[in-house]
Amino acid sequence: MKWEQLRQSSLEDITAWAETQPWCQAMADCAQDAEWHSEGDVWTHTKMVLEQLHALKEWPSLTGYEQTVLVFTALFHDVAKPLTTEVDPETGRVRSPKHAVKGEHVARNILRDLGCDLETREKIARLVRYHGRPAFLLERDEPTHEVVRLSWLVNNRLLYLFALADTRGRDTDSMTRPEENLHFWKLMAEESGCYDQPYPFDTDHARFTFFRQEEPNLYYVPHENFSCNATLMAGLPGSGKDTWLFSNRPDLPVVSLDDIRSELGVDPTDNQGGVAQEAQERCREFLRAGTSFAFNATNTMRQTRGRWLDLFSDYNARIEIVYLEPAFDTLLRQNKARSKPVPEPVIRRLAEKCEPPTWMECHGLIMPNDNMHTQLG
Repeated sequence: MKWEQLRQSSLEDITAWAETQPWCQAMADCAQDAEWHSEGDVWTHTKMVLEQLHALKEWPSLTGYEQTVLVFTALFHDVAKPLTTEVDPETGRVRSPKHAVKGEHVARNILRDLGCDLETREKIARLVRYHGRPAFLLERDEPTHEVVRLSWLVNNRLLYLFALADTRGRDTDSMTRPEENLHFWKLMAEESGCYDQPYPFDTDHARFTFFRQEEPNLYYVPHENFSCNATLMAGLPGSGKDTWLFSNRPDLPVVSLDDIRSELGVDPTDNQGGVAQEAQERCREFLRAGTSFAFNATNTMRQTRGRWLDLFSDYNARIEIVYLEPAFDTLLRQNKARSKPVPEPVIRRLAEKCEPPTWMECHGLIMPNDNMHTQLG
């Protein structure tokens, strides 16, 4: 079953489909800690959360699209527990550390294989990643900062509604973090003006600076005197980054890792240290000269992107990220048409670890087919 058919299916049909999948069977075989989940295994809890979503008083007022996002968030929110569950040898307690972080990747890959569109997939994957945050709000040093940060990653209203269903979808009566705690998330998000929209920073640079500060100041509006524009391309091999630059930024000089490898005679499987060093020096030349440019590489993992973004930020560049992700079969076809195609197994491994960029990383984010994107002026 593919995404277009699945998203229009009834809850019963979606549940029946899920139960034929190996990841769901693993959830059914995965026990949970009785203090938090006396209802039993992960799949039993998941089905209870799905039922509780439909029982929310707000459910009828949600759009069909919002309901779809929440249903599949529920379906996948604990999908990585079988991969992370461990039993403490001393206490016998069952734990699943970082299951939400791992779950984001699992959900993303399942949805990609189903043919889910990029925007919807990322909404679901990020809700899976952050689904447990509302329950811990009162334990944060700066709770207002927490709801502001999350508002640029997820919709706080949908996150709050899911947290309600997740809390109610269990048999445990004695909760150390009661449902009332979740209401503080809604209240704080409403007071901060980011319950159903991203927090309205005064400028893109104020937002960019907030996310990069060690001790963020929500009301700080930094002076803007950018040295140049730096365009960072991101996407799997064959996604069309060169074509996009030619069509949309034809006048920009480009620092390309592929081009540098060719110049230096370095194979993609060889040590890339020299290639990266040469790319950094070429970027610095443009940055020192105040010349706008593009940096073209896969950049599909946040940690990898971060090194380049730090460099650009150090020189006070205004940063845009362009992320391209065509349908996977299209991408594989485009890759094969390249002069030096990347082996398909390599692309699939990269796809499994891919972390599409977010608004926390840049001034402007362009994701074609994502109606939230903005471009630099």
